[in-house]
Amino acid sequence: MATSRLLKIHINKGKTIAQTITDRTDYAENPLKTRHGELVTGYQCDPRTVDTEFLMAKKEYFRITGRVQKNDVLAYHIRQSFKPGEITPEEANRLGHELALRFTKSNHAFIVATHVDKAHIHNHIVFNSTDLDCAHKFVDFWKSNKALHRINDIVCLENGYSVIDDPKPPKGHYGTWLGGRKEPSSRELLEQIIEKVLQQNPATFEDFIKLLEVEKCEFKRSRRSVRLPGKKGFLRLSGLSDDYTEEAIKERIAGLRPAPKKKTPAADAPAPSKTWTPPERKFSLLIDVQNSIKAQNSPGYERWSKLFNLKQSAKTLLFLQDNNLDDLGKLSDAAQKAKDDFNDLQTRIHAIDDRLKEIPAMQKHIGAYVKTKDVYAEYKRRKFSKKFYAENEKAINDCKAAKAFFDEKGLAKLPTINSLKQEYAALAADKKKLYAGYSAARNHMQEILMAQQNVHQLLDYRDAERGIPSDRAER
Repeated sequence: MATSRLLKIHINKGKTIAQTITDRTDYAENPLKTRHGELVTGYQCDPRTVDTEFLMAKKEYFRITGRVQKNDVLAYHIRQSFKPGEITPEEANRLGHELALRFTKSNHAFIVATHVDKAHIHNHIVFNSTDLDCAHKFVDFWKSNKALHRINDIVCLENGYSVIDDPKPPKGHYGTWLGGRKEPSSRELLEQIIEKVLQQNPATFEDFIKLLEVEKCEFKRSRRSVRLPGKKGFLRLSGLSDDYTEEAIKERIAGLRPAPKKKTPAADAPAPSKTWTPPERKFSLLIDVQNSIKAQNSPGYERWSKLFNLKQSAKTLLFLQDNNLDDLGKLSDAAQKAKDDFNDLQTRIHAIDDRLKEIPAMQKHIGAYVKTKDVYAEYKRRKFSKKFYAENEKAINDCKAAKAFFDEKGLAKLPTINSLKQEYAALAADKKKLYAGYSAARNHMQEILMAQQNVHQLLDYRDAERGIPSDRAER
C-alpha cells in the first residue's frame, strides 16, 4: 500500500534558483537516508550532478523561448510512502521510477531517492519542470494529485501490492482542517462584538459607540475605526463585511435593515450534485490469450497481451472499487440499470427528435392551409370546375396536401403557429438537457459492461486453471 503527494518547488526567499534546486535534491539524496547513495537512481540525468543539469535545461529553455514566468515552478516533488514491512527498499525505488515515468510520460528528467530512516520506506522523486526538449514546461493540471494517486494505485496493483480501499478526502487548507477549533480573526471578533451591541437596541449611533466602549473597545472618530481590547491596531468599519460597515450599522439602528442570518455549516456547504458524471474510460477489454491464433503464432504478442491484460485487470479493479461493485450480483444489477437508463434516455431523445421534425412540417401545412382555404372553398362552391382548377392548381393542391396531413395526424382542431413555436422551443430546451447527460450515460454503460465482461473472463481463467467447467459464456 502506497500513498503519494505532488508538491511544487518555487525559489526560496533569499536564495538563487541554483541554491533552491541544490537544497531540495541534496535533501532527497541524503546519504544517511539512502544507504550512502545506493538507493538513488535517475532518469535522463546523473544524480550526482542533477542540480547543474536542471539549471542548464532552464537556461536552454530561456534561450529557446525567451519566456520568463512570474512565481516560476522550478521543479516538482513527489512523495511516495509505503506500508511498513510490505516492500523492500530496492523494489520501492523501482516502483517510484515507474510512477515518475508514467506521471511525466517520460518527458522530464528526474531522480528517485528511497529513504530507509523511518519505519515506513518512502521515495522522494524530484523532476524538472522543464521537459527534455527544453521547449516546454510541465503543466500542473486540475486534479493532478488525484491523477497521481490513480497512477500510483495502478502501479501497486500491477506489482502485487495493496492499495487504499477507502481513501479519506483531502482536508483542505489549514483553516478548513481546524474546523470548529479555528480561532476567529480580529475582524470576526469585532463583528461579533458589534452584533452583541446591536442586540441591545441602541437609539443612536452615539449610543452604539458608548456601548462599544462598555465592551472595552476604543472608537477612533477621525478614522472611523475600532480597536479591540488587548490589541494594538485599529480596524476600520469600512473594512468589515457588508452587514457591519458604518452605513449598515446606522441602518440597523434606524430599523431599515434586518439582522444578518447566522451562517451554519449546512448553509456554507456546497449543494450536492444532482447528476453523477462518470470518469473518463480508462480501461479496455481483456484479450483472450488462450484462444488467440495470433498469440499462438507469436510469443512476443503473447507476452505483450498478458502484460496488457494485467494492466487492464488492475484498472478494472479500481473502477469496481470506485463504484462500490464488490460482488457479481451488484455488478450485474448495475449493468442492467445502466443499460435501462441509457435506453430510456435514448428513447426520450428520439421521441423529441421526431416531434421536432414534425412541428416545422405542421407549421408549413398550417400556413399553406390558411392561405389557400378560401380558394379551395370557392373551388368546391363551383362544383370542382376544371377551368377554376386550371387557374388555381397550386393553391388547390397545397390545400389538399395540408388537409391530408391533418387527417393523417388526427387533428380535429388546428394548433396556432405561436403555440407550435413555444412547443418547439420547450422541446429543444428539453433535448439540450437530455443531451447533457447522454454521453455520460453511454460511457457509464459501456464501462460497466466492459468491466462485467473482464470480470467474467478473469473468473473463466481461474476456473480453467482449477479444472472447473464454466457456464458464464452462455449467459
